[in-house]
Amino acid sequence: MVEENSAGDSVDRHVAVWAKELAWMDPVKEAIFFRLAILARHAGRTRRDALDSDGLKHWQYKVLLMLRRLGPPYETSPSRLAEMLGLTRGALSARLAAVEEAGLIVRTHETGDRRRVRVRLTDAGHAVFEQHAAAEEAGELVLLAALTPAERRTLADLLRKLVLSVESP
Repeated sequence: MVEENSAGDSVDRHVAVWAKELAWMDPVKEAIFFRLAILARHAGRTRRDALDSDGLKHWQYKVLLMLRRLGPPYETSPSRLAEMLGLTRGALSARLAAVEEAGLIVRTHETGDRRRVRVRLTDAGHAVFEQHAAAEEAGELVLLAALTPAERRTLADLLRKLVLSVESP
């Protein structure tokens, strides 16, 4: 399983132990899923560290992310935002108050109909989003630095194939 001239990693040691204990276990499958789990934990930790350094909570970042992803003018109705975040309108309203207080969004009323509210990303919200996204990008690039550009493309293509297989009906 370990390539020639390779010292191996913690997964190779894990697989070696379990291959002896579980004769039916597919060692290649085990290595793939164990490595994916390690990388997912690492990516999550990198994201949390970036958020902590920004003083931003994950749910606050998600609000900024969803508004930014809409494109200019980076605004929507609270009901659409709640749907995008998988929240009830009540849960969203409580969250928006804190994000608005931080100056990252504003809630405005539509002209002519005070009942219709719009949620819009502010310049400060743009800046905070950009800062966090850049920190996250840097952390991910550090991890991918172990791969050549061709290896990155191959990995992306193989992962797409797996994702398509679980997203297909």
